[in-house]
Amino acid sequence: MTEDWQAGGFGLYLHWPFCEAKCPYCDFNSHVRSEIDQSRWLAAYLRELDRYAETFSGRVLNSVFFGGGTPSLMKPDVVAAILQRVHEIWTPANDLEVTLEANPGSVEAGRFSGFAEAGVNRVSLGVQSLRDEDLRRLGRIHTVSDARKAYEIARVYFDRVSYDLIYARQNQTLENWREELSEALDLAVDHLSLYQLTIEPGTVFHQRRARGGLRGLPSEDLAADMYELTQELCNEAGLSAYEVSNHAAPGAECRHNLVYWRYGDYIGIGPGAHGRITVGSGRRETEAWSNPEKWLTLSEIDKSLKNNDKVSSQDQATEHFLMGLRLVEGVDLERHRKLAGAPVPASKIQNFCDLGLLTHQNGRIAATPSGRLILNHIIADLLDD
Repeated sequence: MTEDWQAGGFGLYLHWPFCEAKCPYCDFNSHVRSEIDQSRWLAAYLRELDRYAETFSGRVLNSVFFGGGTPSLMKPDVVAAILQRVHEIWTPANDLEVTLEANPGSVEAGRFSGFAEAGVNRVSLGVQSLRDEDLRRLGRIHTVSDARKAYEIARVYFDRVSYDLIYARQNQTLENWREELSEALDLAVDHLSLYQLTIEPGTVFHQRRARGGLRGLPSEDLAADMYELTQELCNEAGLSAYEVSNHAAPGAECRHNLVYWRYGDYIGIGPGAHGRITVGSGRRETEAWSNPEKWLTLSEIDKSLKNNDKVSSQDQATEHFLMGLRLVEGVDLERHRKLAGAPVPASKIQNFCDLGLLTHQNGRIAATPSGRLILNHIIADLLDD
């Protein structure tokens, strides 16, 4: 089982924890700081990379992802130095994907030119809405005009440009979403991430709703209708779903996220970053300290990890299922059997197939469009002993 990760590949995630402002719906590990010593942060990232090089230097690297936070606030020369070290440690795949997340308000031509020269070849823009009123409600500090300008700048420097939108927003109707998504598809190159607004514990939105605010959120039925409309319009535009919330032209899927969903190995570096790495005969779950200042200080004495625990075979099987069934391609049942030590009961699979919620072909099961609407229920039932 030491080579199981190769079915999903090998990726590197680097977390930049800083933003210009904290969005009220966001539960990511992001923080606002008036001053950031980027040279000190660069030294920490390089130190962490060198630490992992001691064990994993012989691998082929499929992807690098700068996430956040707002990584486009990093200086391009910081990104360049990180990527130089990455290339010194690992052999890059022929189609190495290097993604950097950006917020439209932090985009300028010179900065994007620098990122491209550094080796970034894919950008993901946090647009979130093409309606100014809704951007304000979401706490975004950019406008639709900013987003369109950022998108055009990105197109100049990168062949691969994706952006995010959030739907099922306050007072949004099905027709509103149809119009907005149609505009988005007219702009799109080859990839869109389309997320339903969820109210996460610990966020400002969660507190606001608990006080009786945040009115006008759609019903579950309307949200489901929006999801189904999303699939319909994206299919017509040639950007079919390859994962529950992600749509791409054939061959334009986010390779880094595929490492996650295909349950490959990935190193996570930076405050709060998670990793799954195969070491010797087992797989380990790593989690870094989430507070930026604490992580930075502890990194200087090689103590940046909060957890570095072995993942049991059963937990690996569960994670493989949880991630893999999000993909349209689904899950390899034989791989699951090897991880779990036992197969998924055929009667359960057949029951969901009969209901039109799963397909079962060539040793793989996959959720149908209807099944993806209740995916958590299906997974829980399939894995219930």
